[in-house]
Amino acid sequence: MEIAIIAHDGKKADMVQFLNKNKDILHRENIKLIATGTTGGKAEAAGFKVKKMLSGPLGGDAQIAARVAEGKTKMVLFFKDPMSNHPHEVDINMLIRVCDVHNVPLATNEATAQLLLEAIALK
Repeated sequence: MEIAIIAHDGKKADMVQFLNKNKDILHRENIKLIATGTTGGKAEAAGFKVKKMLSGPLGGDAQIAARVAEGKTKMVLFFKDPMSNHPHEVDINMLIRVCDVHNVPLATNEATAQLLLEAIALK
């Protein structure tokens, strides 16, 4: 199962902490992680194998949205920073829309992401 991880700058540390907390689930053989560039680099530094896309502002969100539309990415964990403005908000909204259109689970905070990963763990 391919899972996308994305985090705004103010949430990257939270994402790495979340990944480490859930490493038993995420290191399973059938789990493959993809990420926007900078988030992926942080995940790699924490010991996770990640296929990196472009940085979010350079089109990484769009690349992940395309993988969702193609049926490759089955879940998106996107730790958004609701307290900051983001110049690529249009790309973010497009990713959310594509997840909705293709019925792909999307978590925008740690609590929802945890529920999604726990659902995987039950399988």
